[in-house]
Amino acid sequence: MSVEVWLCRDEDLPAERAAELADRWLDDQEHATADRFVFDRDRRQYLASHVLVRRVLSLRTDVPEAQLRFWRSHRGRPFLEPPVGGWPLGDQGLDFNLSHTHGANVVGVSSHRRIGVDVEMVDREDMRSVDRVAEAFSAGEREWLAGLPEESRRREVLRLWVLKEAYAKARGLGLALPFDSFAFDLDLNGPVHGFHPPRDDPDGNWQFVELDAGDSIQLAVAVERLGTELCSVRLHRGFPALEPVLSS
Repeated sequence: MSVEVWLCRDEDLPAERAAELADRWLDDQEHATADRFVFDRDRRQYLASHVLVRRVLSLRTDVPEAQLRFWRSHRGRPFLEPPVGGWPLGDQGLDFNLSHTHGANVVGVSSHRRIGVDVEMVDREDMRSVDRVAEAFSAGEREWLAGLPEESRRREVLRLWVLKEAYAKARGLGLALPFDSFAFDLDLNGPVHGFHPPRDDPDGNWQFVELDAGDSIQLAVAVERLGTELCSVRLHRGFPALEPVLSS
């Protein structure tokens, strides 16, 4: 089964519809978290992203959205909890990951492989000081970036950031993993062609995919490799239809 990635922009799921589905599907802890947001835009983003997670996972498991249960690692990474009686479609060993930024939500799902996703808007304000952001990267990455024209450097800094976030999230470490402890080899307008893992991941057996999500969005996926096997990564756009159609 391929890795599936769902990209849902805010306009794909109106705020009123997101709130309605959240009322039906989210658990008490999620509702409590949503209620703590001060700004409506942040609460809307939270509801939309968590509704999207439940819809995508329901499609893959055939478990109704409101019946899905989760547990979290000590670092806060969520995992699916098996339902009483087992999975209707059998245990697929599903792993999933969520990322959201202002205006966009992304969920990645894989079988028997760890997965991490990250999405950022190209015009993100705190990415405009590229030299400051790049200070978090490895010496080799900083040297490569320094030789690029300014506009290219800004985009490549964002590419590196999103790739690093996706990998760190797949590992379940997030920002606890120093971004200068591992590195990528990139080409302008080309795919990732090299990965130098951190010391605690000596094999570094990962597949990295950058998906074409439009000029305004940078989207990356990190997927655990099983031996030399590569997997296909399918990008879906919009909010999944509510008809009970199962993914294949």
